[in-house]
This record gives sequence, structure tokens and C-alpha cells, in this order.
Amino acid sequence: MKVGLFIPCYIDAIYPQVGIATLELLEKLGLEVEYPTEQTCCGQPMSNEGDYKSAEAAEKLFIQNFKNYEYIVGPAGSCIKQVRIHFDCLKQSEDVKHVRKNTYELVEFLHDVIKVKDFPGVKFNHKVALHNSCSSIRGLGISKPSEIMGVAFNKSADLLKMVEGLELAQMSRPDECCGFGGTFCVTDEVVSAKMGKDKISDYITSGAEYVVSPDMSCLMHQQGIAHKNGITHLPFVHIAQVLNGGPF
Repeated sequence: MKVGLFIPCYIDAIYPQVGIATLELLEKLGLEVEYPTEQTCCGQPMSNEGDYKSAEAAEKLFIQNFKNYEYIVGPAGSCIKQVRIHFDCLKQSEDVKHVRKNTYELVEFLHDVIKVKDFPGVKFNHKVALHNSCSSIRGLGISKPSEIMGVAFNKSADLLKMVEGLELAQMSRPDECCGFGGTFCVTDEVVSAKMGKDKISDYITSGAEYVVSPDMSCLMHQQGIAHKNGITHLPFVHIAQVLNGGPF
């Protein structure tokens, strides 16, 4: 199986260790992975603001870069949601349809497509608070949102439970938004910051030693709020880093 690795622009620029962990993890699982070097932004920031014309060039480049891969995998739920759900303004050619259908967030790819059963040799002897982003929960179905009736499921938690020594912390409101929301944290700064503080408070109450998420953008927001409020002992790491055993 040949996989095209999509590393979102903010991860490439700020959190390269997450990209490295994702690549190493996929290769350990026996996949042939290629990284198209011409890839850039998926167009999400512009699209979120309704500027679909500015997003169009980035979206077309994404299709060009990834149209020849069986699967496209990326470690960011909101960016994957952008491709799968919001590439509607493009002419829906066969290439566009193929890319949209076969682009997966890392957790759902591991859980649903290749159906990973274990992570041999990986240990993480820590209590972990899990944050699934709103985009991953309500856009990609990575876990059951609390506002919908039905049988509970959590694909991120399922994967983390396979890691030796890892304990999942019990959160009071596990799927509550952290307040990031892309440009929302700029346009509604006070509300966004309060939502982030509430999440940090929940982590501390739960006794978590680490905060783990499939979305580094949410963790970037939360870590910034934590540090600004003097909370520097709580590390924020991507799920790929944990499942791969580093780098941290």
C-alpha cells in the first residue's frame, strides 16, 4: 500500500517532530510512504473565512500533489476535514473525488483502514488526558459527541489503550471545545481564552501528566494558554509521538 504523507503547514513550520513521528510510525507498520515536496497549505484558513477564491489555488495544488496515491494520510483532523468535506468549490473531477474520498486523519487511518492491533515495544508510563478536536469528532467521526445519543466510541482512546503503561485520565467534559477554532481565537479572543482555561483546569483536576491529541493546532492553543497562566509542568504532545515512542 502506497501512502502519500500530508504534513500540514503549521506542523511543518512549528512542530516538525510530529511529522517525523507520523512518518516513522507509518513505516514501522509496513507502509510505503512518500512525501510530495511541493505540498503547502490545504486552504483551510482562507476557506474558514469564506474566502473560497483565495483557497482555490492551495486546494488545486493539494489535488495535484496527492492524486496518484492510494491513500493520503495526515496528522491533523481539521486539515483532513477541509479536504474531505470542504473542497466543494473545486470542479469535482475524478482526481478531486479520488483525493477527497481517500484522505484520512492518522487515527482513523490506523483504526479503520489498516486496523492496527498493537504497537510492539512502545511504552508510555504516564497518565494521559485525551483531547479529540471538534473537527475530528463532529467532522470525521473519531469519537461519539456527547450531544448525540448512541453507543459510545473513541478511536483515539482505542489506540492509546494499546500502549503499554499508559493510563487514560477521566475528564469531566471530554469532548468540550478548547476554544481554538482557527480564526475564532483571534476574533473572539476573550471567549476563546476562557474555553482554553476551562480545558486546562479539567486536565489538572484529572491528575493528567500529559495532554495528548490528534490535533496539534488545539494543543498549540492550549499550551499557549497554560504557559501564559504559569502552568509549565504539563506537556502537550501529538498522539503520533506517543504511538511511535517519540520523538518528543
